[in-house]
Amino acid sequence: MEKGIVLCRENFQDFCIGEFPYDRDHSATGEYHYVVEDGYHGGWYDSVCNYTYNGTGPTWLITEYEGVHYMECMRIEKGNPHRMFPTLETGKKEWGEYQVSVRMRRLSTKGMAGLVFCLNNSLDTLVFGLEGRDRAVLSYRHKEEVRVLEEARFVHDSDTVYLLEADCCEGQVECRIDGKIICRVSVELARRGGKAGITADCPTQFTDFLVTVSEEGYQGIVNRRRQAKRREQEEMESHPGMRLWKKIYLRDFGTSRQVRFGHLTGTEEWFVVLAQMQKRVSRDAYGFISCLTAIDLEGKILWQLGEPSLQADVLGKISADMPFQVYDIDGDGRDEVIVGRNFEIQILDGATGKVRKAVKTPLSDDEDSELIGVPYGIYAFDRINPDGIRICNFRGKDRPKDILIKDRYCRVYALDEDLNLMWKYKSRKNTGHCPLPVDIDGDSRDEVLVGYTMLNGDGQELWTYPIEEDHTDEIVAGKFRGDGKGYFACVSGTEGFFIGDFKGNIVARDYIGHAQRVSVANYCPERPGLEIAVVNFWGHQGMIYLYDADGRQLWEMENEMNGNLLTPVNWDGNGQELILTNGDAHKGGLINGDGVRAVAFPDDGHPVFCCEAIDLVGDERDELVVWDYHWMYIYTQEDNPKPQNYHPVKFPGYNGSNYRGEYAYPDGSYLEFTE
Repeated sequence: MEKGIVLCRENFQDFCIGEFPYDRDHSATGEYHYVVEDGYHGGWYDSVCNYTYNGTGPTWLITEYEGVHYMECMRIEKGNPHRMFPTLETGKKEWGEYQVSVRMRRLSTKGMAGLVFCLNNSLDTLVFGLEGRDRAVLSYRHKEEVRVLEEARFVHDSDTVYLLEADCCEGQVECRIDGKIICRVSVELARRGGKAGITADCPTQFTDFLVTVSEEGYQGIVNRRRQAKRREQEEMESHPGMRLWKKIYLRDFGTSRQVRFGHLTGTEEWFVVLAQMQKRVSRDAYGFISCLTAIDLEGKILWQLGEPSLQADVLGKISADMPFQVYDIDGDGRDEVIVGRNFEIQILDGATGKVRKAVKTPLSDDEDSELIGVPYGIYAFDRINPDGIRICNFRGKDRPKDILIKDRYCRVYALDEDLNLMWKYKSRKNTGHCPLPVDIDGDSRDEVLVGYTMLNGDGQELWTYPIEEDHTDEIVAGKFRGDGKGYFACVSGTEGFFIGDFKGNIVARDYIGHAQRVSVANYCPERPGLEIAVVNFWGHQGMIYLYDADGRQLWEMENEMNGNLLTPVNWDGNGQELILTNGDAHKGGLINGDGVRAVAFPDDGHPVFCCEAIDLVGDERDELVVWDYHWMYIYTQEDNPKPQNYHPVKFPGYNGSNYRGEYAYPDGSYLEFTE
């Protein structure tokens, strides 16, 4: 069938010679912040990021020779921290049954380069490319696997420009080079359609990219896009829209996602505590709080410790937790602020910020060679630089009164409410970012899952999951599988997403690249049980996966954005949770359990860097808080206030963390264990 309608024609002449936009820090900021790279994208999206790229510049360059512009891949790294294929995508997921072509010159034959098509995301795509010096390969790339569908001998070199073509028609893919048919394969994915693009893991130049479709195919695309838009519109009309409730100017004390909420004066009034921080020695390894500011929801300062900085965008830009929590540790009805400052753990009066109690952080008395994740092999300070704080109940009190502090990746320390050291644990595996306290056996004393290892309330090892590499970023505990037993849902970087029982056994696992965030809630009320949302980051970033409670995948999607929080949001108050991605007005907001956008942020110039969901108005539905270094906006529902019958149990606010796995359970029984 003749494909005469052009969907995309790209010779990159609209691009200035230089760099394709990229994150110049190659940092983890986009794990839970929405980072928008400055510059002209021209309808293309780069999904690949990696901390090993730091200092190496962009993945893609726009170059020129004799008046021709080329999009040039410059990456040669292929397997750290896991398998990666730099990919530039364009088009829409509703594309289908098209023909795609590109002119390509490989500047190196030490890798692969070619076309991606029928692309759902950059880890779910067909690929036709050249490999080595003598192979042309059609393959299916999905998650961590690459399955070869057909290959043929094709001798080629680094001096010649080749025309690669892939033609999808009625479930067949015909691949051609310079007009010669290389292979013809029947594959159901050819019917799926999807975006298209270019990919390479060695220096390669691309130009004259073209996607064409038949008249019939074009009408199919138009109809599918119309249906998708109508479906989104109908979904949005079924939920209350957003209404701006508060707008707060943060002056010189703004920060990134280092914010806590609490009742600092003992009333129902909400206050916000914002931490600015500086970096010591090596990137985020030893971040420390330089200024702490408490404000009310009108922006009035209640108190401030330290000196705020006009370089808030520097002091706020950190991809780690800061050691502070807002919690009523003494039970007097007023929240205190528990904070690590200047190598001390301090308990501050919530209303005044004055230090009530303080103790020096523990001495770093271990051999440096025995410590995990220490830059340059030397712990930088004599005393521990706290990396995070958790509130726990190790002693079985009537309410949590214990404080857990940790260094970056190796040691945790338990303190009582008077800041006396109760125990220390030095891990032989990476502790990860967010140890999770939970009473797994019903004895009223918390255990704590530290990375892969379970400790009892005395800091002794009970068991460990059979994983040695990388670290756990987030954990959710609960009876979410419906069999009355407790489980952990964990995301552990290159070790993937897994569900583990309370005995140290892994019961389900999916390798999705670098698994980063996880949440559990009733996202699909028409289905029995709860669902698990997961997103990845490093490598091919930003793919969102939804699983049933047993870890079986329901769908995957790519929204072409970072900073996907996956926070469950009680927006309607009817028992269905929506999934918070980020604050972008055009593609962010809340999606439903089918991946369809359900609630959009207004296009009112609001900040998009940070986002949070919390009930601030008081009708028990969640508000959405967005902010950057200068402004904070708070949105509520258009029909707020509204009486509620649905009262979900969520992750406790007093253990705020950038690495908290989140949940929304119908009641507290999902967190009551007797094993």
